[in-house]
Amino acid sequence: MSDSMSDPQPAPTAPETIVERQSALGRIRLNRPKALNSLTLGMVRDIEAALDDFEHDPTVATVLVTGEGERGLCAGGDIRAIHDGGKAGSDAPSTFWREEYALNARIGRYPKPYVVVMDGIVMGGGVGISVYGSHRIVTERTRFAMPETGIGFFPDVGASWFLTREENELGTYVALTGEPLGAADAILAGFADIHVPSEHLPALVEALAGLPGKNVDGEAWHVIRRFSSGPSGGILAPNRNAIDRFFGFDKVEEIVAALRADGGAFAEKCLATLSAKSPLSLKVTLRLLRLGRRAGLEACLEREFAATAAVLASHDFYEGVRAAVIDKDRNPQWRPARLADVTEADVDAYFQPSAHPLFATTEGSTP
Repeated sequence: MSDSMSDPQPAPTAPETIVERQSALGRIRLNRPKALNSLTLGMVRDIEAALDDFEHDPTVATVLVTGEGERGLCAGGDIRAIHDGGKAGSDAPSTFWREEYALNARIGRYPKPYVVVMDGIVMGGGVGISVYGSHRIVTERTRFAMPETGIGFFPDVGASWFLTREENELGTYVALTGEPLGAADAILAGFADIHVPSEHLPALVEALAGLPGKNVDGEAWHVIRRFSSGPSGGILAPNRNAIDRFFGFDKVEEIVAALRADGGAFAEKCLATLSAKSPLSLKVTLRLLRLGRRAGLEACLEREFAATAAVLASHDFYEGVRAAVIDKDRNPQWRPARLADVTEADVDAYFQPSAHPLFATTEGSTP
């Protein structure tokens, strides 16, 4: 036996994305369970390619997106890779965001039923591949969050659009505090549609695969409702009036002042949460949200993409990732450290148009 034959062969690497057909169901399974299915550029491209194939395949009636493992659908983008790429001056982070945001917009206009199971942790980029779906399922294990202000970033993937569609301030609360939401809260805030207990998910998948090959939008809803139940109570409903009262201002300092003036238990909890966030990120996020109220999805994604250039040039993003992911000391040293020290020029740096926009815009339009 030759040396090459006797050498042990390396174990095959598991694909990051599993794409398969199950009868008339096109399945996309995120397959990095040890990393909470965090998105890589390769996974974004896999999803895009799968959506292309399924859209043009007449035998595929419905698309189903799930995450492998029981911990979560997707914890967001691979933030460590973005951190390292930004530090090295690579164009990889910008390439990732460019293709991720384009995918988010594409999901929002996908012509076939796009069913997504938001089981377990769903954060950041995981929200981006979920919230634009036509059939958005949560479970008793769902933990939906946009925690970016805690790492010196801002809620992206179109958050300045989907967090501002309702006539209330629940989206502002979610964006600034980063607090996780359960199933009832995600449905109340408009980020999900229906609750299915996790124990019913295997049977639901089988039932969806059994749908006919065309005209299945109504049938998909019928099947999902067969397995659904009412979620347990959340935290938003009993506090929604207070949230509207506290978070309805256009300056973070005014929000903080309203919370301090109230002094109740919920207000104190919000204050403690906000005090740990990057002051600069809080101000950038609030401006993005207020601008997002008057814009469409692509305009919001365009504005957010332009702002990522300032993120990569900032101190707080690298410090936030260091404290949360690298050293894990949970003690970021923000600069500036106080809201009062964040200048308009600091915030304005995040609102410079990109030299290479995401989307073609008509003459005279403003992102």
